[in-house]
Amino acid sequence: MIFRRRSADKSRPADEAEPQESEQEDGLGELEVARPRGPWDREETSADDGDDSYVNLGGLVVKGVEGVELRLQVEDQQGTVAAVMLAGPDSGLELRAFAAPRSGGIWDEVRADIAAEATRVGGTVTETDGEFGTELTLKVPVQTPDGKQATQASRIVGVEGPRWLLRGTFLGKSALRPDPEGPLESAFRDVIVVRGNEPMAPRGMIAMQMPAHAQAQLTAEQEDAAEQNGRDA
Repeated sequence: MIFRRRSADKSRPADEAEPQESEQEDGLGELEVARPRGPWDREETSADDGDDSYVNLGGLVVKGVEGVELRLQVEDQQGTVAAVMLAGPDSGLELRAFAAPRSGGIWDEVRADIAAEATRVGGTVTETDGEFGTELTLKVPVQTPDGKQATQASRIVGVEGPRWLLRGTFLGKSALRPDPEGPLESAFRDVIVVRGNEPMAPRGMIAMQMPAHAQAQLTAEQEDAAEQNGRDA
C-alpha cells in the first residue's frame, strides 16, 4: 500500500439504477436493492468478514485486486484520507464517498456541476449510459511535468446508496474503454460504503482513515523527517 499526501480536492460529487430483485452469495443473502451487483451499503453485505483481501478504511471498505496497487491520498498531518486510488499497469480508479439526501437524485446535480467545470476550463464532455447508469467522459487540457500541453481523459461514474454517493473516476485505458467485467470495474462493484448514522450535509465527504499499519508508517516517516530537519538546522 502506498499513501500520497495532497491538498484537499474541492470537487464534489451516484447513480440510481432501476430496483430489481437479486440473489447474491458471499454474505449478501436475498436482497431487493437498486444496485443488484454493487457497490454495497454496510447493512447489505458481510462479504468482507474474514476476507483479508478487503482493506477497511473507515468510510469505505475496498477489496484488493491482484496486480493493482492501492494508494491513499492523504490531505493533512493527521493522515486524513481524501481519496483512494487503485492503480493498475494502464488504468486507474479513484474512489470518493459523499453524504447524500435520503430522497436521492444528487448524482444528477453533481454530474451537471462536473460537466460545467470541465467546459469552463476548455474541455469536452460526453454523457452516456454505462454499467453504473449515466456517466461522463471528460477530456480536459492539462500541462505535463515538462511544460507541454496535453489532454487528459477520465470517465466519471456515480452510484447512490442509502444517504451516500460513491463516485468513481476511471483514468488511463479504462477512461475510454469501459470493461464491465474488468478488474477495476469489478473492484468498484465490490466497494462497501460505511455511511454511519450521524447527520451530514449533502456532499460532505464521508470520513476515511488509514489502516493502523499505514498510519504507523506515516508517523515514522514524519518523525524521521523532523529528526533530519533538526540535524540540518
